[in-house]
Amino acid sequence: MTYEVWAPRVTRVAVQLDGTRHDLEAVGDGWWAGAADLPVQAGIDYGYLLDDDERPLPDPRSRRQPAGVHELSRTVDLAEHPWQDASWTGRQLAGGLIYELHLGTFTPEGTLDSAIERLDHLVDLGVDFVELLPVNAVNGTHNWGYDGVLWYAVTENYGGPAAYQRFVDACHARGLAVIQDVVYNHLGPSGNYLPRFGPYLREASRNTWGDSVDFSLEPVRRFVVDNALMWMRDLHVDGLRLDAVHALLDDSPTHILQQLAEETDALSAHLGRPLTLIAESDMNDPKLISAREAGGYGLTAQWSDDWHHSVHVALTGETTGYYEDFEPIDALVKTSTKGFFHDGTYSSFRERDHGHPIDPHIPAFRLVTFAQDHDQIGNRATGDRLSETLDERGLALSALLTLTAASTPMLFMGEEWGASTPWQFFTSHPEPDLGKATAEGRIAEFEKMGWDPDVVPDPQDPATFERSKLDWSEPYPDAGESAHVRLLDLYRSLARLRREVPELTDPRFPTLSATASEDPRWFRLVRAGIEAGDVEVIVNFGDGEQRFDADGEILLATSDARLDDDGLVLAPRSGAVIRRIDPTVAR
Repeated sequence: MTYEVWAPRVTRVAVQLDGTRHDLEAVGDGWWAGAADLPVQAGIDYGYLLDDDERPLPDPRSRRQPAGVHELSRTVDLAEHPWQDASWTGRQLAGGLIYELHLGTFTPEGTLDSAIERLDHLVDLGVDFVELLPVNAVNGTHNWGYDGVLWYAVTENYGGPAAYQRFVDACHARGLAVIQDVVYNHLGPSGNYLPRFGPYLREASRNTWGDSVDFSLEPVRRFVVDNALMWMRDLHVDGLRLDAVHALLDDSPTHILQQLAEETDALSAHLGRPLTLIAESDMNDPKLISAREAGGYGLTAQWSDDWHHSVHVALTGETTGYYEDFEPIDALVKTSTKGFFHDGTYSSFRERDHGHPIDPHIPAFRLVTFAQDHDQIGNRATGDRLSETLDERGLALSALLTLTAASTPMLFMGEEWGASTPWQFFTSHPEPDLGKATAEGRIAEFEKMGWDPDVVPDPQDPATFERSKLDWSEPYPDAGESAHVRLLDLYRSLARLRREVPELTDPRFPTLSATASEDPRWFRLVRAGIEAGDVEVIVNFGDGEQRFDADGEILLATSDARLDDDGLVLAPRSGAVIRRIDPTVAR
């Protein structure tokens, strides 16, 4: 480490080391550097003094903030960790299963070390990738993580950088890859000192969450790209989930997303293991995941909210707000076989045409799909999961649809056993005015969803955070079987079936076809056969028994199902995976 900082807005910079001031030298282009003989060993508390400031500010690239985001940084030597993953060769996203979790509510303790104790549960479930919500240093004791202000530091709330290294090592030892959620579209409202140092933010340009980052400046671009590389190179993570990339405003010849993809691919080649970049975007723009040779950015994958919306409406019947366009069951047909529902069509929620079609040559695994995730639960008025609305049969259908999709499936923590605990929006802003403004702004943001403000929990109330923690006694009761245990067994069986049946991980859009009916309500997805006949996923959404023209063998059923000479019979609100036997193919 050296004491270097980009601070073009000031005329003097000094570094304070354990209470002693050392002036830095201007070295050009807004950069300041300290003398080569300054101590840099781990454990030194330091901060930067700008112009006539008497109070030092934390390092914008701080690796550790032991006393919080307003206080001194501390030097860290990440090389001190005795890595045990030398034999880890990584995982490709294709064919994988992602599990999204929030460290603060995943376990009662809410730390990285306590999360390690639950990793075997994920292995038994069949998970391939553990995706962590943001872990950056934030002000306060808990929140979702999207208020980070020091992007290079792991919050002490979870155990700091050393605990993070232990967690990644533990994941790799179990064959689990790690994806880290990172936020480059805004900074949190408390502890953001970057504007004191330089023009990191675009003037008079805000998105939903705060001031936009200015990617027109090379030092700002490097600040972001170097951060991404740090996670993958220094902390050994296997990929990044890029939050809300539609809010990354960049008119440069090379978009920041393309630069991130290019430099990630270069690092992957050097490390000799796959590195994954997944974008969250509501633009339905396949340019993100198109090859750079074809004019795209070359990211690995992007989330598809359209698939979520179509499944959510099919399961719950909810059609308020942005769910309105997805009321016809044919919406599930389109998202299952074409990727996006809005691919240039009119969006009533946005009140304009929206999206672009996906080239069928793009593999379906480049779309990450889910029936539940942190946004689609936490951004409901009361943070209610599907388990609040659906019974055991409905939750089983959600599992079936999620884990038999051609895209890359993702689960949200607790979904696999139908957790009864909500996952609500919670904050711990020490500033009362900020806490109040956050709560009011959130209600205004979701006004079109028809929320009743009286039922929205106070995000600043510690009870809101405590309610959102998983109850691990549900999937592992002291005695007897339960609906939670049965659902967990189903998820395990579906994940195993997905690994065993090649058609279920075949990502080619042209191999997919689907049909559906409104009355009676059913859905049928066909995965073209690779081994011996097509594989079909057939779902009866109705309240009565239904018979389907089908033959072959049942590979899995969520409830009572039988195949006879007259076809497949499914119980109410149930589904099955069957293989249609092709008599011309030797088995």
